[in-house]
Amino acid sequence: MIVQRRAVPTVLAAAALLLTAGCSSDGGGSSGTDGSASPSRAAPGSSAPAGQAAEETPPAKGSVKVVRTVAEGLDSPWGLAPLPGGGLLVSSRDDGTIVRVDEKTGKKTELGEVPGVSAAGEGGLLGIALSPDYASDHMVYAYFTSASDNRIVRMLYDEKKPSGEQLGAPDTVFRGIPKGFVHNGGRIEFGPDKMLYVGTGESGDTGLSQDKESLGGKILRLTPEGEPAPGNPFPDSPVYSFGHRNVQGLAWDGKQRLFASEFGQDTWDELNAIKPGDNYGWPEAEGRSGDSGFHNPIDQWTTAEASPSGIAYAEGSVWMAGLRGKRLWRIPLNGTEASAEPQAFLEEEYGRLRTVVPAGGDRLWLVTSNTDGRGNPEDGDDRILELRVT
Repeated sequence: MIVQRRAVPTVLAAAALLLTAGCSSDGGGSSGTDGSASPSRAAPGSSAPAGQAAEETPPAKGSVKVVRTVAEGLDSPWGLAPLPGGGLLVSSRDDGTIVRVDEKTGKKTELGEVPGVSAAGEGGLLGIALSPDYASDHMVYAYFTSASDNRIVRMLYDEKKPSGEQLGAPDTVFRGIPKGFVHNGGRIEFGPDKMLYVGTGESGDTGLSQDKESLGGKILRLTPEGEPAPGNPFPDSPVYSFGHRNVQGLAWDGKQRLFASEFGQDTWDELNAIKPGDNYGWPEAEGRSGDSGFHNPIDQWTTAEASPSGIAYAEGSVWMAGLRGKRLWRIPLNGTEASAEPQAFLEEEYGRLRTVVPAGGDRLWLVTSNTDGRGNPEDGDDRILELRVT
């Protein structure tokens, strides 16, 4: 078994490489990259397999309309979790705080600061998610970088308490994920099966991704208590898929199929359809590969076009937020294949885009990321936008 609940971390060897790691997941290339665009991305893969041909596909061309700005003045926002009764919880990577945004008025109320967050580089307070039993337990889960590792905690949210005091003491449910100055992963989502899925990074140590005994460069699948979930592909292991570089986007379609976005290094960023136990190639492959042992991406983009973080599924497409790319990608699907060429929207209009979350029907919440140290903040940054999409 790789890790026990609350076990002492055993996979922190990558920590020695933190300050010397050359490439940046948010930047989409190595530290020597001049920022110029790479060659245009390759065309999507071939048509869907015969078993998927009957699936209804969305139109080849879609649309995005910014309905309104929901909130402004957010500092280094990273994760977003809609509350069932209304309101949006937003994590601040650098401040280590969670705020509640009234989606109707934009008013912000601080829940409190998450203890133990050690923000540096791309690390800090990252993804947040609500317990699958939130209606009864009011638990908020958070992924963050501590002084020694990346870990997941859960906290009781009591909105009746004063602002700043609404978060209970954190209960650590999982620890020992390698930390780095870069490539900390950080997205957490509860799936349709009520299991907790976790996107991790290889923390700048490329060797971790192919090591199934390491938690770095993986998608993990856990019970809400932090144990390896029943039915995982490797016995007594939280590892669900491996060979990833830095996973920061997780989403399911209407048939409970999992998709993930992934940062490349200098060449290709990826959108992947995730199958349990599959190897996604890093560092042996970046983007599509002729090696049958690696699962090829649905599609790939140059790092200048994407550097993707969050993804969401709506209206038959995956919507992928681009950091360095400063645009929102629409990838229409037929099953687990692209059904048409991806489209880019909002290019250069709102700067870096970090997180995109379904808001019901044809609506999305979109979070900008211009105060993260790599953007050029303008008045009002950072923002939450409401989108209508087709």
